[in-house]
Amino acid sequence: MSTLRNLFNFIKNVAQDERIPERDKKIVLACLALIVSPIDIIPDWIPIIGVIDDIILLAIVLDYFFDVLDQEILLTHYPYGMKSFTMIRRLARTITWMTPRWIKNTVWKYEKSPYR
Repeated sequence: MSTLRNLFNFIKNVAQDERIPERDKKIVLACLALIVSPIDIIPDWIPIIGVIDDIILLAIVLDYFFDVLDQEILLTHYPYGMKSFTMIRRLARTITWMTPRWIKNTVWKYEKSPYR
């Protein structure tokens, strides 16, 4: 139960961070809502293809968190240890190859720090 509470607080705190553009926050929250929603773009009862929309939405969200955002923003709010953060980031990067470059360039407004 505390793990779910920590995850919820993490998402809430990231959503309230003023360094992230409002448009990006809305898109991420909409993607997360679509992932947990029983309503899907492609119905889940269709074998294999039914979960593709959820996987793609998850890849878009993970890509935003672990590739688009500067890591210090996430680490400011991350409730777990650095070891789990690097493990999740590694897993996220194996999934995010499914996010097309044009989606990143079209959807996200966040710009990384020029000093990195």
